[in-house]
Amino acid sequence: MPRSRPDASFRGLTHLTPAGDARMVDVSPKPETAREAVARAVLHMAPRTLSIIRAGNAPKGDVLGVARTAGILAAKRTSELIPMCHPLRITGVDVAFSDSRNGELAIEARVRTVDKTGVEMEALTAVSVAALTVYDMIKAVERGVTIADIQLLEKSGGKSGEWKRTDHRTPIARPRFKPESQTRPRASLARHPRLKPASRSAT
Repeated sequence: MPRSRPDASFRGLTHLTPAGDARMVDVSPKPETAREAVARAVLHMAPRTLSIIRAGNAPKGDVLGVARTAGILAAKRTSELIPMCHPLRITGVDVAFSDSRNGELAIEARVRTVDKTGVEMEALTAVSVAALTVYDMIKAVERGVTIADIQLLEKSGGKSGEWKRTDHRTPIARPRFKPESQTRPRASLARHPRLKPASRSAT
């Protein structure tokens, strides 16, 4: 019986060997292209808790500033957390926030690279860790905060081209990615773009 080629996949799944074992896909033959992905997570909390975040009065300090930094760091270290992810040359990470009056806080991450594979996992990891950081920063105020709706919203680049989610619910307005210099910060939120109610945010 002839042996399978070492690089053959199992039933068309490139992450599996012919024997069905998990593996890291060899992306050596693939061209380097500009790639981008956007992911989102939503936290549900009491309106009072969200007001504390807005005011910058959380017990541990600047909730959104720390969460933004955590999201950026997580995107850069995704390959250390997800076993089959490739280390990528991340060229840009933006983490933005928006909220609603009923206690929902959305976190959105946009990750870019010029490499041989996409950054979907980096964007998802960024919003996940940023959301966990928000929870850690405010758990002394409210332990019942819920993290939900972690999802990829869109990606571009690579062989598969562009993809956008069309079946996700939109509980609040999407965050806007804006350079710090274009944002008028409040005194208490000077290190990150200020939150805006859904009715005043651009989609």
